[in-house]
Amino acid sequence: MSNRMACIFCKIIKGDIPCFKLFESDKTLAFLDINPLSRGHALIIPKFHGEKLVDIPDDQLSEILPLAKKLVRATGATEYNILQNNGTTAHQVVPHVHFHMIPKPNTEEGLGIGWPQQETDMDKLKALFEEIKAKM
Repeated sequence: MSNRMACIFCKIIKGDIPCFKLFESDKTLAFLDINPLSRGHALIIPKFHGEKLVDIPDDQLSEILPLAKKLVRATGATEYNILQNNGTTAHQVVPHVHFHMIPKPNTEEGLGIGWPQQETDMDKLKALFEEIKAKM
């Protein structure tokens, strides 16, 4: 778990570091990304500090997707990505949960991704399904 005192997003929430604030409530903050992938790239963060999605209480996440939708409309984006990374191997840079709303105006701007699909063995997939389903 990262140190809340050293967390850049916690400092932004406290007002110690300025941001281009687009929305704020008691549990959520949205602001423009200062290293955008495209025009209108914004971050939505829960004010509750947690490094990964599983560290955030459900009630602290309730505004995230409606706010992402509002940002999409406000930016006028017609094609876009909503991205949330967990852990350094999964490309998380700031250890505080955050969601990106990234407009994709063309093939050069916005998020570029690889999608390394794998062949599926249906018997193994069924076993995995049963394992996960039992834990839900």
